[in-house]
Amino acid sequence: MQVIITAVGPDNRGLADPIVHYVTQSGANIHEIQMYDRDSEQLFAMLLRMEWPNDQEPVAVLRERMNQIGGVKGLAIRVWSRDEHNRLPRIALCTTYRPEPALAILRDIRDHRINAEVAVMIGNRDACRGVADQFEVDFHNIGDAKGNPDNARLVELLDEYDIDYVVLARYMRILPPAACWEFAGGRIINLHHGLLPSFPGFRPYHDAYGHHMLTYGATVHFIVPELDAGNQIIQQSTFTVLPGTSLDEVLRIGETDNEPRCLSEGVRRVIDREVELHFHRVIRTK
Repeated sequence: MQVIITAVGPDNRGLADPIVHYVTQSGANIHEIQMYDRDSEQLFAMLLRMEWPNDQEPVAVLRERMNQIGGVKGLAIRVWSRDEHNRLPRIALCTTYRPEPALAILRDIRDHRINAEVAVMIGNRDACRGVADQFEVDFHNIGDAKGNPDNARLVELLDEYDIDYVVLARYMRILPPAACWEFAGGRIINLHHGLLPSFPGFRPYHDAYGHHMLTYGATVHFIVPELDAGNQIIQQSTFTVLPGTSLDEVLRIGETDNEPRCLSEGVRRVIDREVELHFHRVIRTK
């Protein structure tokens, strides 16, 4: 059984040793191990992907052992396996203003094109609360009056709802590095409203329009701490306009049609396990 362990906490010496020692002594076959020491933030982060002998020790027991190590070392350790539970994968949809990407996911789940369930919607604004109500999904606003998110509360909700995949459906805030590593290994999926790597940032339509582009697009990628990094692309969708098309029309097509379709296909690929993230690169598994 493939299992991913992530560990995040204040930087110190010897943090990885007890984790690696335990899993190797228990017969795990380690496929990937990465460790990060972010001096500027005094942050230690670790990801370990392995084949775990679940028939000898259930993942739930492994999780208890890791929690014990985390308590001693001051680390937040998470143990996750897609195969631990005999249920549909649980998605958290994170939103800000635009409802179309979240609606596309919810409709495709309803129509059995995506084999998952949305367990919760989380927003830094209330704009998409009505979408959650329409589909009878719990909604939590973690933003203050200016939309600044409470990232600690976000992590609490993801744990509370036992989330497998976090989908940033036009969530217009940057996740802090600690949160990215806590759910690393291909568990955070982001919709970027531009073609990567050519048009990163917050105004990709405007940037492409300023370069007199006729083809625009959206990108779905796994999240790593580097903003809109280009090696984790799951899906890209494009549309072409005629010369002289206004920026408003480009925005309309992109936001209401292209982006939702792109996100749905990207999420489907992950849920159907066509792709995974190994060593920060997307690999094809089917």
